[in-house]
Amino acid sequence: MAIDVTCVGILVADILAKPVESLPEKGKLQLVDSIGLFSGGNAMTAALNITTLGGKTALCGKVGNDPLGDFLRGKLSKSGVDTRGLAEDPCAQTSSSVALSASDGERSFLHCTGANGTFSIEDVCWPVIEESQTVFVTGTFLLDTFDGKQTADFLKKCREMGKTTALDVCWDSRGRWSSLLDEAMPYIDYFLPSYEEAVQLAQMPDGTPPEQLADVFFQKGVGSVVIKWGSHGCYAQENAHTPGVCLPTYTHIKAVDTTGAGDSFCSGFLAAYTRGEDFLDCARFANAAGTHCVMAKGATTGMKSYEEIKKFMEENPL
Repeated sequence: MAIDVTCVGILVADILAKPVESLPEKGKLQLVDSIGLFSGGNAMTAALNITTLGGKTALCGKVGNDPLGDFLRGKLSKSGVDTRGLAEDPCAQTSSSVALSASDGERSFLHCTGANGTFSIEDVCWPVIEESQTVFVTGTFLLDTFDGKQTADFLKKCREMGKTTALDVCWDSRGRWSSLLDEAMPYIDYFLPSYEEAVQLAQMPDGTPPEQLADVFFQKGVGSVVIKWGSHGCYAQENAHTPGVCLPTYTHIKAVDTTGAGDSFCSGFLAAYTRGEDFLDCARFANAAGTHCVMAKGATTGMKSYEEIKKFMEENPL
């Protein structure tokens, strides 16, 4: 069976503590209601979510030879994700995060890059890419070896193979932003950053209208732009020659945990795309998928089937 989407990028073991309103003083202990181990990382979250939404997925990434790597590999296999592209680094630990989730659902992270930092284009399983309709690179700026020229070379080759390409980024704490991604821009069919990330990538001030941000990306060669915009929903523009649209989201839903919301948005968009939905309908479905993510703790726990989310959209018209 052909693969609908291969997700290329980061896998993370997420240790989630909730609620955390502040850190305890040094040497002190602070009680929380729960601490759990979940799968995370942009590529893993997207692969699991698209599978839940009914798509056939594969994952290309890297883990360490350790218990956290075993946990992530087992989660993928049990969920039906093709793991032929999952490499192992015996000299690096599996990437992990401690997520501190506040009572309002917002979260902060302590992150160890681990094996994600050694993933490279040499680790890519090209037979899996060949079987794929769409290739989604996600986790840019946390893929130390793969970021930059390797990402551009990889996406260029995917394009030459006739694949649809999509890309999402993580926050670049080192401030490289466009200098690291610009080379890959001409090979991205669907660019899916958050508003905050888009501001940094476009080198524009906060508060810049999303259509101005999208214009910058179109000038750099991107095909379509979808900007995740939190409670505003999203801004979607199919190409440089058509007007963009701000699509609202489901603000009446109370957030339990926002971990993985952006990844779930991307999952929804790509799941709808592989089913042949119209561009704006893909973005509307993405809003609904992201909403389902924040209804439960963890990056993938709240995701439902494609049909269930469609029913939710019908019952909660915007």
